[in-house]
Order: sequence, then structure tokens, then C-alpha cells
Amino acid sequence: MFSVCLAFVLVAGQAICVAQAESSGSSKVAVPDSSANTLAGSGAARASVSASSSAEPAPSTPTSGAAPQFQQRDSRYKIQPGDSFDVTFELSPEFNQTGVAVQPDGFVTLHGVSDIKVQGQTVPQFTETLRKVYGKILNDPAISVVLKDFQRPYFIADGQVGHPGKYELRGDTTLTEAIAMAGGFLDTAKHSQVVLYRRVDDNWTSAQLINVKKMEADRNLREDPFLHPGDMLFVPKNTLSKIKPFIPSTGVGAYVPIM
Repeated sequence: MFSVCLAFVLVAGQAICVAQAESSGSSKVAVPDSSANTLAGSGAARASVSASSSAEPAPSTPTSGAAPQFQQRDSRYKIQPGDSFDVTFELSPEFNQTGVAVQPDGFVTLHGVSDIKVQGQTVPQFTETLRKVYGKILNDPAISVVLKDFQRPYFIADGQVGHPGKYELRGDTTLTEAIAMAGGFLDTAKHSQVVLYRRVDDNWTSAQLINVKKMEADRNLREDPFLHPGDMLFVPKNTLSKIKPFIPSTGVGAYVPIM
């Protein structure tokens, strides 16, 4: 009887242990792993950050549309009203013309064709224009254009110089040389603030302030600029010359005899 009871207790204990083991095992599977979720979440976050950073557009490169446009340094002469030229046809001399004058409106009148606008064109450009125009009546015309009378390069000197006016610009001429050509400084001139005006394009003109007094005092003309055709230099008045009209004179009439 005792052995039967002992066997029953052992079997019941094993059944209880198996049930607890199954219960603990099932609960371990049901409970989510927070650390795993945390790692997975952080990995997903890093992936999303990486994806968003890679999806960001690259910074755009600034366009150069607003860059200033500079003039060509060695620009060709452009035909102006009042200029005159000769036109020679090598294979059709009957179309030769001499002393063709550019009218005030910039047009010229030529044989066999209508009036042509030539103002603002260089000689090579005008020659090509003539080839196209005369190509309608001649077969591959050979044309040459030679300027006879044209506007010479010049500069203008204004202000407190000996002889203000317009001067022909021959060769390389510096600012101080141009002032000397215009008669030099007057006593009323302000040597330290000479202004050099230069046309940049049809709408803009630059103004450069030059201290000629300092250059001459230092005996250093390395900063003496060369003039360009069409430049204008202006020499202002000094301070004394501006207030001199308001200073009372010390003539004989200003003295009062002491009694």
C-alpha cells in the first residue's frame, strides 16, 4: 500500500514539473524581446536617417549668368557716321567705289544694291556683309574695304588744366603725359584728386580717382595709367580756389587811416 502511494506521488510530481516547464516555455515565447526590438528600432532609425540624408538634393551650383561681362582688350575699330572708305571688286571692277561716306544715320549707298547699315561694324564684318549682299547678283565676289577717313583716337582734358579740350591720342599716352599735353595744372588745381572717366559700355562709365600729387612727390609713376581712346580726365579745383572769392581783398581801399 505504501509503495502504491509513493508511486502515485512521484507520478503527480513529474506531471506538475512538466506542466510548469511547458508553461514557462510558452510564456518565454509570448513575451517580446525588448532589447531586440530596441536594436531593431535603432537600426531602422539609422537606416531612415541615412536614406533621408541620401535623398537630400545636392546644393545647386551658382550660375554664372550674373557675372560681369568684360570688354575685349584689343577690340577692332567700329565704323561711325562721317567715316569714308573705298570698296574694290577684284573680278568686277565696274562695282568699284571710292570715297563712300557713312551718312549720319549710319547707312551707306552703294551701286547695284539697297542702302546698308554699317554703323557699329568692324571692317571684316562690313566686308562679309558686302559679300552676302553682292552675292545675290555676283558669283562669289572678292571684295576689299579700305578705310580712308575715320574718327581718330582721342582723349578729353577738362577742369583746371592750361588748355582744356579734345586731343588726338597717338601711341601710348599716360595720364600725366596727357595733363602735360593739355597745358599742365593751374594754380587752382587739386593734384590729389584727378578723376579718369572711362566708358565701359554703352550704358556704364567707370570713374577712377588718381593722386597725381603723391605720385610726383614719391617720384614713382608705376601707377600712372595709360589712356584708352575716348577717356576723359577731369582736374577739380582745390579748396583755396573755392573759398578765395569770399576772402576780402587787402587792397589800398581796405585800409582806414588812423587819426
